[in-house]
Amino acid sequence: MSKLTDVPKRILIGRALRSDKLGETLLPKRIALPVFASDPLSSVAYAPGEVLLVLSIAGVSAYHFSPWIALAVVVLMLTVVTSYRQNVRAYPSGGGDYEVATTNLGPRAGLTVASALLVDYVLTVAVSISAGVENLGSAVPFVIEHKTLCAIGAIVLLTLMNLRGVRESGKLFAVPTYLFVAGVFLMILWGAFRGLVLGDTMHAPTSEFEIRPEHQGLAGFALVFLLLRAFSSGCAALTGVEAISNGVPAFRKPKSRNAATTLAMMGLLAVTMFCGIIALAMTTGVKMAEYPARDLIRDGVPVGDDYTQDPVIAQVAEAVFGHGSVLFMILAAATALVLFLAANTAYNGFPLLGSILAQDRYLPRQLHTRGDRLAFSNGIVLLAGAAMLLVWIYGADSTRLIQLYIVGVFVSFTLSQTGMVRHWNRLLADERDQAKRRHMNRSRAINAFGAFFTGLVLVVVLATKFTHGAWVALLGMVIFYGTMTAIRKHYDRVAAEISAENASPDESVRPSRVHAIVLVSKLHRPTLRALAYAQLIRADHLEALSISVDPAETKALREDWERRRINVPLKILDSPYREVTRPVIEYVKGLRRQSPRDVISVYIPEYVVGHWYEHLLHNQSALRLKGRLLFTPGVMVTSVPYQLQSSEAAKKRARKRAEWNAPGSVRRGPVERRHKEPGRKG
Repeated sequence: MSKLTDVPKRILIGRALRSDKLGETLLPKRIALPVFASDPLSSVAYAPGEVLLVLSIAGVSAYHFSPWIALAVVVLMLTVVTSYRQNVRAYPSGGGDYEVATTNLGPRAGLTVASALLVDYVLTVAVSISAGVENLGSAVPFVIEHKTLCAIGAIVLLTLMNLRGVRESGKLFAVPTYLFVAGVFLMILWGAFRGLVLGDTMHAPTSEFEIRPEHQGLAGFALVFLLLRAFSSGCAALTGVEAISNGVPAFRKPKSRNAATTLAMMGLLAVTMFCGIIALAMTTGVKMAEYPARDLIRDGVPVGDDYTQDPVIAQVAEAVFGHGSVLFMILAAATALVLFLAANTAYNGFPLLGSILAQDRYLPRQLHTRGDRLAFSNGIVLLAGAAMLLVWIYGADSTRLIQLYIVGVFVSFTLSQTGMVRHWNRLLADERDQAKRRHMNRSRAINAFGAFFTGLVLVVVLATKFTHGAWVALLGMVIFYGTMTAIRKHYDRVAAEISAENASPDESVRPSRVHAIVLVSKLHRPTLRALAYAQLIRADHLEALSISVDPAETKALREDWERRRINVPLKILDSPYREVTRPVIEYVKGLRRQSPRDVISVYIPEYVVGHWYEHLLHNQSALRLKGRLLFTPGVMVTSVPYQLQSSEAAKKRARKRAEWNAPGSVRRGPVERRHKEPGRKG
């Protein structure tokens, strides 16, 4: 890579790291928590609001169901966290749900889980960034006016941060994530102190509003369906929980125990914050509506299109801390920032899963390669591209995007927990130690309950969200599944074709003869070098081949050939339509038909130039010929390079680049100078 491109690359993503430095990029628990759990932790910023938005359809009277819905979400969260603690201990290799499902339920189930997770990771980035842009846009009008462009810009920035490496991006994200968690806990504790100890009455900005219900007096099945829909919306708090099980290899040793501990920390923090915000929302009288301009009533009239509906967490913070207070502003800024950073969960989960799928030949092998900073750079860039496309299609509208959410993650939850039940069944069949059997039975019961509960939620989510956009997520899963199946079939077909085990006896037998052909356009130095090289190989038959497109040039070539007394026969093919490639191909194929056991070796003289623009002026015919000859069986193509003077200049530039050090690539001078000589003092 030239200095021109290396400088900005090093500035943007830092100096390259050696492969043996991989251990230094592993994460301690304090960094792993914001890296892998920023999505479920930040979801408390919008999950309570999603519950209230759905309940508002039946009016304010339906809000008294919100604590029970919150309780159901908490039970589900704790169940999933407890279940995944079994996963990370049983499967610490980082395959997560994909590995569990593949090992215990078969490749199709594993591929279904992988498809669901890949879709969910893309949606995590799109939803988190869009929500962050909308939160920021409430304070900065320019952002909301150009929210699609701003969202794409935020994705680009987040991509660059992750290309710098998991550990370095984790350090960048730790501060705002912990600031957000601390701010929410402070809000809950101060609100509880004011209400329970001081006896203060706190009012949200919308506490005096009324809600015009879309459907008043719901009962029976309609009410149950509404509550199930509110519950499924609240389950947005669970997105990203599975990322830790996929990211176990990124933890420091002991990996499984550290990952399990991080899962427990994440679950307890998320549950406490979710319940606290719901409780304060009920206490302060927060009102939310799906269509606020029409359904929120202030002083007997709708608030109108000019009204901006603030998120639940912003209204609660204003009621507890006071509008415009320092703590209110800090929490508002931390909330907007952590919503941007919530996408980081996907930036760590998607590339890791992509690497494992590439290793299993379900995705292109390039996704298994680590970049300069030992991150899976190709996976990071692929995720960013897919998320930017989704943001552009949906106009960075989080309300529309969030309807696509959750489906994929509950597909993976359900299949993973079902796979874990089969995992314990298999181990129990061979285990005779009673203490171990009791432990396995307890783990199986946890996973069985998790499979039942998440499966039930999956049915609810599909039933309540399918027509609202969940079908798009299912379509994405089908596309991923079909694409990965086709890629695996291609790799399997290629492996079968090139396998030495399946080689026929004819393929290991030496060819009977080698027929060498040197392509000639003019008699110049590159041609003479190609002729000399071909003679050195000592083929059974050697000839020079030229295509006649200009009689005068052909006559001059023949005369020059005879004058130099070159001891290689020159064969000239007429080309009345001035084609070069086709006559050569037809001639070579004719030789193959005459002697199928012969190998045809074609030597093509090529110029080596030193500037990119010179490539446009040379070797185009050679490229076309090579492209066609590669598809002809029994034909070997050899390029014979001839270095022009400009290539010598390029060689000098390359030597200077080899001696040049990019900014940040060398610290404190060469290593050998820093070490003291043995026995030397000072």
